[in-house]
Amino acid sequence: MGEQKSILIIGGGISGITTAIEAAEAGYDTTIVERNPYLGGRVAQMFKYFPKLCPPYCGLEINFRRIKQNPKVKFYTLSEVESISGSEGDFKVSVKVNARYVNEKCTACDKCVEACPAERPNDYNFGMDNTKAIYRPHDMAFPMRYVIDEQACKGSACSECVKVCKYGAIDLDMKPSTVELNVGSIVTATGWNPYDATKMENLGFGKIKNVITNMMMERLSAPNGPTKGKIKRPSDGKDVQSIAFVQCAGSRDENHLPYCSAVCCMASMKQATYIRDKNPESKVYIFYIDLRTPGKYEDFLRKVQSDENIEMIKGKVAKIEEDGDGGAIVTAEDIVGGGKVHQKVDMVVLAAGMESALKNNGLVSTIKTEESSFAISEGQAAGIYVAGVAGRPNDVTTSVQGATGAALKSIQSLVRR
Repeated sequence: MGEQKSILIIGGGISGITTAIEAAEAGYDTTIVERNPYLGGRVAQMFKYFPKLCPPYCGLEINFRRIKQNPKVKFYTLSEVESISGSEGDFKVSVKVNARYVNEKCTACDKCVEACPAERPNDYNFGMDNTKAIYRPHDMAFPMRYVIDEQACKGSACSECVKVCKYGAIDLDMKPSTVELNVGSIVTATGWNPYDATKMENLGFGKIKNVITNMMMERLSAPNGPTKGKIKRPSDGKDVQSIAFVQCAGSRDENHLPYCSAVCCMASMKQATYIRDKNPESKVYIFYIDLRTPGKYEDFLRKVQSDENIEMIKGKVAKIEEDGDGGAIVTAEDIVGGGKVHQKVDMVVLAAGMESALKNNGLVSTIKTEESSFAISEGQAAGIYVAGVAGRPNDVTTSVQGATGAALKSIQSLVRR
């Protein structure tokens, strides 16, 4: 047997991290390729996640420490796979590593941010606030290193960040590079993107300021979010006293996403507890078609239903309109009570569905997908496996379990060859 090749994991979210660590701790070299400037994916953007309803930092921090301590885990951030060729045991992969403009000498001292005059919308907070052109993606970002947004940075015409960096960590002349990898197996853990809510014109997203998405709600609720965890209206900063959650915003709709996104019901009920905990006087309305809370989550559903300030209304939302005071009026059918409901609230949260990140990303020529762009689990080329939401909408726990299985399968590929 020749030299043992490594395992490539495409995507550095919770599934990709889990796959890499589990395989590495079994003695195999792993390499993570991640598009973002940090590892952690969507989980890193959440306020809390199931089943323990704890902040994601506790779990991610443990995994980051496992990565730091294990020389068998290598990772590239701000990077993307450009091409894959070969076969099981001998894949040749070309990876483009985009310029970060900040090198390993960075100590995250923040002097560069203080000096930078340019700003950019904060994509980590879904544009609800701004960062400087040089920024740390979030408080617990891994790697703990700043990055420059080349679209916002004035470059050598400014150089204020370079002047104040006493460590020589900023290189405005940094160029993209290409890394060629030879790996034995590949795990696709590319995750998901929130469905573009502007496509649902009747729901007002993008036109009504106080209509937001469920991922935006996670950031509003988080202590490191744009409002430091206070749930306030984006339009005027007013504390939210009443809120509506609109389920299946884009999901189970042949004009948008024909499938159920699996976790949206649980996410909205979880977020209902956010505002109820932060504001005991608040009123919550959940408009749903069907409530899907499988197995062990039934107890959580009953807990939410027992709150007299949370009203669940079975019926599809027809439209959302802006009210005169900046709030919103939700018009929906009431299947149980009959007729229509016109509910005025301070803010609306759309439970936007999960769209495969494989859609239009250039990997579909190698990674086999179904019609909805999620990767198929069975029928991939030998040596290629799928983990987490790359395969189908899932919660965090199920994704982690599947990632452990993907690690085992990828190891089996190496052993076979």
